[in-house]
Amino acid sequence: MKTTILALTLNELDGVKVILPAIDPAWYTQLIVVDGGSTDGTIEWCRDHGYQVYVQKRRGIRFAYLEVLPLIEGDIVLTLSPDGNCPVDAIPKILDKMAEGYDLVIGSRYLGEVRSEDDDVVTGFGNWLFTHTVNWLHGANYTDAMVIYRAFRRDLIYTLDLQKDESYALPERLFHTIISWEPLMAVRAAKRKMRIGEVGVGEPPRIGGQRKLQIFRWGAAYYFQFWREKWYWR
Repeated sequence: MKTTILALTLNELDGVKVILPAIDPAWYTQLIVVDGGSTDGTIEWCRDHGYQVYVQKRRGIRFAYLEVLPLIEGDIVLTLSPDGNCPVDAIPKILDKMAEGYDLVIGSRYLGEVRSEDDDVVTGFGNWLFTHTVNWLHGANYTDAMVIYRAFRRDLIYTLDLQKDESYALPERLFHTIISWEPLMAVRAAKRKMRIGEVGVGEPPRIGGQRKLQIFRWGAAYYFQFWREKWYWR
């Protein structure tokens, strides 16, 4: 099975200098840096060091995914943020789990003894609340439904209609934001009774850069989406 790693960046120069060289080429078939329009030299450094870079045209992580879809060669897609929060030494463990026949494997920040070193009170409570809501509403058993660090079969995108604007249009319009597809992927994979696994990886502190979270608008949009999915999508 071919594996494509998508490394999502936006002004993460300090992080990519440390994280990308630590990703062993033996772990993947293709690695694409998907950049949101960095102005700090991230794009130039990645290109200068031989990494394939795609600079997205529309703002928002969801559009980064959608625009890069035609370039993906792998049967398996692994997504991460090269800012230090996603420990790259866990990549083989996540991919080994996928090789057992899973459709989706989460790199969990909270499974077992591992913890997030990047959470504050608000994000920690939010991740707990959202994950427990997904579990309660949709019969799942996640410890971390929200995290970007995950691997999944490429065809899962189309099986779960994650590429369709209609899956996001109403919450985005209501809360004036652009959301990503990780929470919706978790919800719809659970509803379809797909084979879902988790690997406890934790979350180390960031290496430079700043959080790009729109905590309250994203939180409201995702929470609305969780409840809407109870009746909206089959």
